[in-house]
Amino acid sequence: MTTTPTRHTGLRLAAGVLTGILALYIALVALGNITDFGTNQQFVRHVLAMDTTFEDDDLMWRAVTSTGLQDTAYVLIIVWETVAALVLIWGTWLWARRDHDHDRARRWSTYGLLMLLLLFGAGFIAIGGEWFAMWQSKTWNGLDAATRVFLLSGVALIVNQLPGGERRDA
Repeated sequence: MTTTPTRHTGLRLAAGVLTGILALYIALVALGNITDFGTNQQFVRHVLAMDTTFEDDDLMWRAVTSTGLQDTAYVLIIVWETVAALVLIWGTWLWARRDHDHDRARRWSTYGLLMLLLLFGAGFIAIGGEWFAMWQSKTWNGLDAATRVFLLSGVALIVNQLPGGERRDA
């Protein structure tokens, strides 16, 4: 029995490509943070210490100045990035397999994309940007980069969730 491609093949391709782009991106970010640990370690330390913000007394109680806690947060970020990369790589692989059930690809891609949305949205934009007032820093402000990844991840998640033309019983 032969099957003909559905008219939604382009949508599946788009979902796979977007998932693959984000898998590549976060894998490179994790690799960079592992192999060049000190660069973003300083970033995390300065954001958590709030030492380049306006240093308003009403906000400075939020600062985390313990380097042990700062480094623990950074290691947890790297672990999260690495797991997200692996999940997204798996999702990309599942999208690439033509003989595969695409519901499974969608599910794994969704897990990885939600991991990115949590990291960049809740972690970097909400907690880093607002709680630790990263927006006030001219030197250690990663909100633009976090917003770009958050938006791209959101678009990829929407594309992944669009109906993929599965057969419907009459």
